[in-house]
Amino acid sequence: MNSSDGWGDDVYQPDQDDQREDTGLLDAEDTLENDGVDDPLDRGWSPPERPWAVEHLGVTAAERQRGETLDQRLSEELPEAAAPDGDGLGDCDGTDGELLDNEVGAARSGRLVAPDEGAHEDEEEALVAMDVGIDGAAASAEEAAVHIVDEDTLSG
Repeated sequence: MNSSDGWGDDVYQPDQDDQREDTGLLDAEDTLENDGVDDPLDRGWSPPERPWAVEHLGVTAAERQRGETLDQRLSEELPEAAAPDGDGLGDCDGTDGELLDNEVGAARSGRLVAPDEGAHEDEEEALVAMDVGIDGAAASAEEAAVHIVDEDTLSG
């Protein structure tokens, strides 16, 4: 093809002066960090507060070759922190406390069925149900939340 066809020869090719060297570092305005330092090389590096495992055995080559005795290895172990004793109400650790609700019984109920088993007109104004035992299948979360409470223990 030649230039008379208008294809290919007049494509923009940058001069050597227009090309920029890639330094591998972004300019400060091109980064998402702004810590007040203009040059990324001036940012520096902070070493850790104390060296890791300098006091431990096995840092030098001679110590690694000699190895540790069982007593030395056992002396480095830390005991596990024991869980604090709970009060038996649910034993939640690290909370402001637990709600103590006397309207929640200790015994879980099974399936609740109306006295007429839903077969007749409901003449009772209050919501009344009888526990007929646990169903053969697993209970849903809502069913598992229902507990038996004696009427005598309710405050009222």
